[in-house]
Amino acid sequence: MTRLDPPGILTHISAKEIHHKTAEPTIVNGINVDDMFALIEDVKRNPAKGKTNWHVTTNWQGQARSRSQVDGFEIGGKRVPRRFSIDIDEPCEIGGTNRFANPQEYLLAAFNACMTVGYVAQCAVKGITLESLEIDTDGEIDLRGFLGGLREPELRRPHQGRRHEAAVRRDPRGCDGDLAELLQRVETHRP
Repeated sequence: MTRLDPPGILTHISAKEIHHKTAEPTIVNGINVDDMFALIEDVKRNPAKGKTNWHVTTNWQGQARSRSQVDGFEIGGKRVPRRFSIDIDEPCEIGGTNRFANPQEYLLAAFNACMTVGYVAQCAVKGITLESLEIDTDGEIDLRGFLGGLREPELRRPHQGRRHEAAVRRDPRGCDGDLAELLQRVETHRP
């Protein structure tokens, strides 16, 4: 096959280029499962490719505010640059200005996001199309420890009382995969 590239100049296009440009990826739940299967196979062949390292630096911004900076992560020994800032505060009642979510809310949001990607990815590779997914999490913190009113033996660890509930709805026309088994796998590997 030939094309005009730039205008007026004929260029030969190989069958491989045509296939590469016309092959549509398989997308389930917004996830490119072709890429997921490639990653799964890479990690099976070389488990070191499944190792990740995450790093965040946090600086105090005054009062109860801080800013955390994400500059990238590593996967399989390769650095992937990314740049995000996360602003953190506390409610006025705990000495903050209430301009941003507090650390506990970010912690619970991160927990929920981890669970979400676990459910979505596990379902996608099994061909299960989700209609909705909602994870509701709450956690208790005894401020007496934060404020210095309790000694170590009397304190429970933060979020020791964490509870969560996931509500998952799948497309009934989708694959007959065992959703309960997938949900259990996500629960087993959750943070």
